[in-house]
Amino acid sequence: MIEQIPLLGFSSQKEHFLGEKLALTYAQTWPAYHRWLSRAPERVSALEGREKILHFMPKLLATYDALCIAFGADEQTCAFLCLYKPPIFRSGCSQACKTSHGIELVRNYDFPSQLCDRLLLHTNWNGTRVIAMTDCLWGVIDGMNEHGLAVSLAYGGRQAHGDGFAITIVLRYILEFCRTTDEAVQVLKDVPIHMPYNVTVVDLQGNIKTVVICPGEKVQVNSLAFATNHQDGSAIENIDAIADSYTRAQFLSARIADPREAKSSLVNLFLQPPLLRKSSDWQGWGTLYTARYQPLLGVVEIHWPNGQILRQSFEHFIESDIRVNSPAYL
Repeated sequence: MIEQIPLLGFSSQKEHFLGEKLALTYAQTWPAYHRWLSRAPERVSALEGREKILHFMPKLLATYDALCIAFGADEQTCAFLCLYKPPIFRSGCSQACKTSHGIELVRNYDFPSQLCDRLLLHTNWNGTRVIAMTDCLWGVIDGMNEHGLAVSLAYGGRQAHGDGFAITIVLRYILEFCRTTDEAVQVLKDVPIHMPYNVTVVDLQGNIKTVVICPGEKVQVNSLAFATNHQDGSAIENIDAIADSYTRAQFLSARIADPREAKSSLVNLFLQPPLLRKSSDWQGWGTLYTARYQPLLGVVEIHWPNGQILRQSFEHFIESDIRVNSPAYL
């Protein structure tokens, strides 16, 4: 008997008028988001969440208000969209940058497929075009803006949590309003984030930083060109999907430093173990996609290990729905 490989659906959408298309997606996904939101450690009102956005990310307020209206403007919806003190959520990701022979940010997003938006969204909400993979519809798990600033997140692997925003809305803020790595780093220092994360950033000048965030601790900034799911000097949370974080980091460190890799895309590394992981090996967690952001070209590629590639750009973005035969997700 031939084993059937699961099909994963991915969508590419343009959303230049706030809420024009996302409202339909929201209506379809709200029951699942409502169940997720019910697991939050405490209930945050829409008013409190809006005040936090006004205080920490004021330039994002008009976008938030417009989405609230487009999605119905009820209390639960507006509280959800602020993404302030949301439920705890974890992902087992790897990410890396290189600046030789072009600039690129490449990452593997490892997560249960049923909990991922699987939406590549092209927006122009605040005068800057952004292409990003989304979470909670308008949050960003990885993405790039037309100024050549690219960002990616990896869970920091620690059990700490506190008052703050979901990292995904902060990355949205960065891509909407920042142009350089230094500007992005300053936002990550200024805006409270509710869980530990390692955020890797690169800009058009090839300035790479990894920002290490943990609630209750000072934000750390280093020049490492890669990150996985641990923070130096701290124990890793007991989750199988991130237990190999040091192994993946050592693999990236060695391969990036190898001069024989200089002319090759990092994608080649991310489409092989230990960075590529099968769901069957990680209790439901698997590599959903490999993203490649090329700031100098304004090009985004989403890769899968069977050779399928979704290629989009700021100048040539085609809305589509695709089904992926992903052997990484068995």
